[in-house]
Amino acid sequence: MKKEAHILIVDDDEDILVAGKLLLKRKFSQVDICNRPEQLPILLEQNDYDVLLLDMNFGPGESSGAQGFHWLNEVKRLKPEVIVVMITAHGGVDVAVEAIKQGATDFIAKPWHNEKVVATVSTALELKRTRQESQSLKVANQALVQATVSSNESIIGQSAAMQHVHSLVSRAAPTDANVLILGENGTGKELIARDIHQHSPRKDSVFLSVDLGAISETLFESELFGHKKGAFTGANQDRIGKIKAAEGGTLFLDEIGNLPLHLQAKLLTVLEQRKVTPLGSNTEESFNVRIVAATNVEKAKLTDENYFRQDLLFRLNTVEITLPALRDRGQDILDIAHHFIAVYGKKYQKHDLTLAENTKQAMLAYAWPGNIRALRHAVERAVILSEQSELTPEDFQLTSQAALNVDHISVSDSQDSTGNKLPDELNLEAIEKMAIEQALRKHKYNISHSAKELGLTRAALYRRMEKHGL
Repeated sequence: MKKEAHILIVDDDEDILVAGKLLLKRKFSQVDICNRPEQLPILLEQNDYDVLLLDMNFGPGESSGAQGFHWLNEVKRLKPEVIVVMITAHGGVDVAVEAIKQGATDFIAKPWHNEKVVATVSTALELKRTRQESQSLKVANQALVQATVSSNESIIGQSAAMQHVHSLVSRAAPTDANVLILGENGTGKELIARDIHQHSPRKDSVFLSVDLGAISETLFESELFGHKKGAFTGANQDRIGKIKAAEGGTLFLDEIGNLPLHLQAKLLTVLEQRKVTPLGSNTEESFNVRIVAATNVEKAKLTDENYFRQDLLFRLNTVEITLPALRDRGQDILDIAHHFIAVYGKKYQKHDLTLAENTKQAMLAYAWPGNIRALRHAVERAVILSEQSELTPEDFQLTSQAALNVDHISVSDSQDSTGNKLPDELNLEAIEKMAIEQALRKHKYNISHSAKELGLTRAALYRRMEKHGL
């Protein structure tokens, strides 16, 4: 079967042209010939050649190779991606070697051996395809890097608390120091991590986010460090770990506080040595990655050595940034709400939406236990449900009890034997909502701990919170 390839032979010897075409037509799909190198610019413009066989000398008595050098340079200028193989006489090997230094890939000596010619052209064709694949991978990699660092989200907030955060980010970002971001769920920890990356010397490299809370203990090393084929059952091929995948860029380790102690020790060793060993390998691989970590665990708990390794904490929090809860930056609530109203108004084709005055008051009075994430969901729901341009508290479900600060919810006379408030209606939906609310309050809105208490995954708990408007 012939290989798909477009080949051009340029030589002033008609016998060489005919013999070359007859030989190569047996192996390759299309072979063109040319006895006048002056036609090269037109031929290159009109055709996409994979391999070009170019004679070193044209005309009787020529042996310096000057013509070959000239046309080689022209080809590389006009079509640098074309693979050029020089054709030379036995006595011109030194000249051919010089041509390789100037950009040719290989050479064929006359008189040639047919097998050698076919092998040389086949090798040149493989080189061309390898270069094409490499270029495609390079373009794809650049696109992926751009996708990882690009974000439609923006950090909104001019409150005093957020001004302090912006100040810390502006000072920490240009350095290569590790950063630990603390804050409740939904406060925008990943946004801050991306902002640090975007203002760092690594901004043109990858930003890779890893949710450690979503990785099972058995897969932790494989996910972060990588593995070799056959390292364990199901390892059917080599896999690069997240640490090496972020080479040259920033690795964002989210939910670092939920990492068990024995896995903390493994992570600490890798960060201290700046080397990683894939599972199934005995070879250490150096890496150049900036670490930005985040957790919703309170600082007091992080400093408990029975819960979190203090040597790992010192390694992670060279710079520590604490994000304020939304309830502590009240003056930013309406600005953030207006931003999301514009976003979802455009998405759902509802324009000129505004907030009623009583809606603004209700939003400012609400504690927003889910922080910015909860506000965003509330805005999207309000935009979808609203039947008028002015958004009301009812659209946000911020009426009556929902509008009160959760820390001051009054206890109903209807209580069970343990003192827990019962829903007004004993149906499954109401009971589920009550259980979720109680778990969230008990664990101070720590999603991971609340989900564990309820026997749910984090994703399942988020879905139920969305369902019940929590």
